[in-house]
Amino acid sequence: MADFDLVVLGSGPGGQKAAIAAAKLGRRVAVVEKRHMMGGVCINTGTIPSKTLREAVLYLTGLNQRELYGASYRVKDDITVTDLGMRTQHVIGREIQVIRSQLSRNHVSVLQGTGRFLDPHTIGITDEEAMTEETKVTADKIVIATGTSPARPASVEFDGKTVIDSDAILHLDRVPETLVVVGAGVIGIEYASMFAALGTKVTVVERRDRMLEFCDLEIVEALKYHLRDLAVTFRFGESVAGVERRPRGALTLLESGKKIPADCVMYSAGRQGKTAELCLDAAGLTADDRGRISVDSNYATTVPHIYAVGDVIGFPALAATSMEQGRLAAQHAFGEPAGGMHELSPIGIYTIPEISFVGKSEDELTRDKVPFEVGISRYRELARGQIIGDSYGMLKLLVSSLDRRLLGVHVFGTGATELLHIGQTLMGCGGTVDYLVNAVFNYPTLSESYKVAALDAMNKMRTVARLASDR
Repeated sequence: MADFDLVVLGSGPGGQKAAIAAAKLGRRVAVVEKRHMMGGVCINTGTIPSKTLREAVLYLTGLNQRELYGASYRVKDDITVTDLGMRTQHVIGREIQVIRSQLSRNHVSVLQGTGRFLDPHTIGITDEEAMTEETKVTADKIVIATGTSPARPASVEFDGKTVIDSDAILHLDRVPETLVVVGAGVIGIEYASMFAALGTKVTVVERRDRMLEFCDLEIVEALKYHLRDLAVTFRFGESVAGVERRPRGALTLLESGKKIPADCVMYSAGRQGKTAELCLDAAGLTADDRGRISVDSNYATTVPHIYAVGDVIGFPALAATSMEQGRLAAQHAFGEPAGGMHELSPIGIYTIPEISFVGKSEDELTRDKVPFEVGISRYRELARGQIIGDSYGMLKLLVSSLDRRLLGVHVFGTGATELLHIGQTLMGCGGTVDYLVNAVFNYPTLSESYKVAALDAMNKMRTVARLASDR
């Protein structure tokens, strides 16, 4: 008999949920994780630290209150890395405690160290910190949830201080006066907006013609306008030829010939699956050139008893979807009926201000020749928007012209990632814009934006229908 029914490699969101789901089914479960990485990248270097840093920035800079108290308003004049890190470390510590408690309550064994395959059913575990010999455990089922790390171009010499990746940015010894961010993806733009809010002069270099290509264009333009207002400079259609370190910073050389001086350069060049140390070939598995593992609709790999979930399998690589993938993989592994993941997964981007959306964008609907109407509500027209000092936020509804179903919801501004779930729920239930038109929302709230946007869309459709009936 195997030592465990399930061994999970990695304790991030996907690994946690897979382990707990299997434990709830009465299975013997173990999680393999390094001593200093409980909670995985999500807790220690990724989602939780970056979002906590964002909250610290918003609070200490007083940015959200400047509409009311003036452009010079700040809670603290001289914001240091210590000020920012104090809140981050507090939250990380509490989250690790919560995770350990949850695993303990569900009788999940935590095996400390780095795991690798010795054969398809055997994992070797080495604890580098304890400097002990490799131990072996066997399992009937295995879930790979090792996550990712920042991709580092071979041509770039990272030093952790002047030329850094998104992990190292959390350990800077001071807030830089100038910063170059290479890459305008989610992580790059999130950090660019945070440091811009702190007063850092940020330059974003992106080889593509726009940022956040998967987002609604109007929402992205609103974010770009706001970031430019925070003195962010964008260099689209530009590629980095090299970075030269200097005693007082770095010089970023662009292929166009431009040179950008800065205290610090942060590369945000995508993520690499953490599979190099797994010895996948011993299990009969392979990964692609980005370290990602292929899975089927049940998150099973080409070796049927081995599953993979989370960022290590690629898109969408979100903590929220990773959790659901882990749960579904564990249930499938042990024959427990489970529905598939709902196709309406929300996307949240924690820029300043934040963006969130679910469903289709205008470009996608236009491409697919789906007739739709747009309903828009702007925070500045809501009493709650005036109260909180948010004059730039907006909510956009995309409504089917044929049956009035919601096809997409896009939000920009304060509370966007929370507000979105009203629209997500309505779409998941197959609801129409009529519900929002007739619903009563608490007043004053930002949720009221749904009714305003719904009425806007409905009035436009009524006008079209009236003109179409004229002879």
